[in-house]
Amino acid sequence: MGGVTALGNDWPTIRANLDAGRTGVRRMPEWDRYEGLHTRLAAPVADRTRSESYPRKKTRTMGPVALMAVQATEQALADAGLLDQPVLRGGTAGVSYGSSFGSPGAVLGFADLMTHGSSRTLSATSYIQMMSHTAPVNIGLFFGLTGRIITTSSACTSGSQGIGYAYEAIRWGKADIMLAGGAEELDVTMAAVFDTLFATSTRNDRPETSPRPYDRDRDGLVIGEGAATLVLEEREHALARGARIYCEVGGFATNSDGSHVTQPQAETMATVMKMALRDAGLDANAIGFVDGHGTATEWGDIAETKATYAVFRDTVPIHSLKGYFGHTLGACGAIEAWLNIEMMREGRFAPNVNLDAVDERCAPLDYVVHQARAMEVDYFMKNNFAFGGINTSIIFKRV
Repeated sequence: MGGVTALGNDWPTIRANLDAGRTGVRRMPEWDRYEGLHTRLAAPVADRTRSESYPRKKTRTMGPVALMAVQATEQALADAGLLDQPVLRGGTAGVSYGSSFGSPGAVLGFADLMTHGSSRTLSATSYIQMMSHTAPVNIGLFFGLTGRIITTSSACTSGSQGIGYAYEAIRWGKADIMLAGGAEELDVTMAAVFDTLFATSTRNDRPETSPRPYDRDRDGLVIGEGAATLVLEEREHALARGARIYCEVGGFATNSDGSHVTQPQAETMATVMKMALRDAGLDANAIGFVDGHGTATEWGDIAETKATYAVFRDTVPIHSLKGYFGHTLGACGAIEAWLNIEMMREGRFAPNVNLDAVDERCAPLDYVVHQARAMEVDYFMKNNFAFGGINTSIIFKRV
């Protein structure tokens, strides 16, 4: 069983914002120059800067997505008491991490080469910054890890697969410590992907009212960014060194719809939840809370809630955190897992923000609305669903 022995470091500020219903969504005037882009909404990180303590030699292979992943990992390792410890270089510590893509800006050099025949904007590190496995590779390089590296570039399930595969690596004796999570940087190209599918919110003059997961009046998702790293550790290994254990990973499952690249299927979503329950050796009634994917897209919300209802009926409370900071794509599984672990430890779960009237086509679940709900739970389930029909479900256990 894998224990989570480190989390992020700014929970009190985030808790205050959740309690106040404050969101990170804003209008992006810098996007006004993009003709044909309908959305102008996003949720950027307020201060996305390179740490001055990082030497340039160690960051030249990093675009913003890798840099955020490294910074999040440094905080997690410090919290776990593992920063600069020899165990990281002993072959039993690895990384399982993902993002939807690398840093889109690094692609421009290749585009210039193909369009204009010029390589003047290419550098020796352009590909390293662009590649889909840039985050886990740079984490491994920066901290000198010599264990296994698992790359989970699976769109919106990148972060949750990162945690799940790390759990499996520890469970099956392949590692003692795994740095797990996901990262994503905000770029207009990410918004454009969903904009072409008419899946983005266009409440451009009312950023505080969008996105609206599960709400009747939702009009699409909002792209966000960020990174989160969880340190997963074999339980006896953690206890032997006196580590603080925040929670345990109790079960994990992942599957695929096998039918359509962008149309989610409730049946296989329900199946992955049941698979996670079997992996954890639990009945559905053991789960005290569900953290939903809740992107505020029409068919995604409907399919997900129907799947959740098929497993739990209307007995389990549910929320989505994407109304607060948008859809962070490859990072969402890790960021949302971290925040819900903190909520489980506190015994108080944030409400869905901007959920005023549940869409009648969504299943009749116990949606947490208007104010935080105080509740002690022994287990919560974290679900994510991605392009390509990739589904994940993770169960976390209170200690």
